[in-house]
Amino acid sequence: MIRNCNDGTGSEPYLRADLNIGTCNDLPEFSTGPKGDLAEKHMVIKDAGFAGVQDGDRDVCRQLGLKLSAHARINELGKLEELVKQWKSNGYDCSSLHVGWGMESDDEIDRFLDEIISLSQKYDYPIFLETHRATITQDMFRTVKFVERFPEIRFNGDFSHWYTGQEMVYGGIENKWEFIHPVLERVRFIHARIGNPGCIQVAIREELDQPFVSHFKEMWVRCIQGFMKSAQKGDFICFVPELLPADIYYARAFEQGEAGLKEESDRWEQAIKLKEMAKLCWEEALLRMDAPNK
Repeated sequence: MIRNCNDGTGSEPYLRADLNIGTCNDLPEFSTGPKGDLAEKHMVIKDAGFAGVQDGDRDVCRQLGLKLSAHARINELGKLEELVKQWKSNGYDCSSLHVGWGMESDDEIDRFLDEIISLSQKYDYPIFLETHRATITQDMFRTVKFVERFPEIRFNGDFSHWYTGQEMVYGGIENKWEFIHPVLERVRFIHARIGNPGCIQVAIREELDQPFVSHFKEMWVRCIQGFMKSAQKGDFICFVPELLPADIYYARAFEQGEAGLKEESDRWEQAIKLKEMAKLCWEEALLRMDAPNK
């Protein structure tokens, strides 16, 4: 199977909070986050308590002692091996993948999955298939079905794509959790973004009733439990806020009179909130492992 991430030590299994560098792209003027060059962004990311950067600058990360992970899109067979060689030789811990456009046949999907699993094993390098729109994982049903054929596959859980795109609350969210259990228990990397039934990336506001926040926390807890069941000494699961800007239609922007459009929240501060939420999810997962009937 695709192995867990491991730091090579004898430490107890743990959750590692990283940040996708896209969270720092085009932060609005009102944001408290870093707006300087890549070196400054990485330094502020480290100072905020993140352990690593997805798609970070390799040299800057090494200088600052930050860990590295990567991501890529693969549309053709035979293109992945060269990337895996580069990631492995350059000290990346793992990578997440967008695969295909979602229009592939089952046979084409199976060939992609076979290649991912084979290369992960060949190079002893964790590769996590991302749940994402416009990829082979865009549909919950189809994804669960190919897990039955390839139980060795492991995932980057980016559940906003399913929660919004497939309106998971419609018909009962608990039914969906049970159905996608084979996916949840195989998640080893989490792209932390929260959506609601109509929008894929929305702000967390503690003063409002936002049931979708608790829904995402539940999915994350279940993912962490799946990791804990397989975790060995030195293993870790990555929790990685990925809050993207308005110009690619992720962050919502609202008209502010003469000021024009304004993003609804400070993505940097939202990422910090998500990191703190991850700690609570980890603690809840530990409690459930001690009380398995919960």
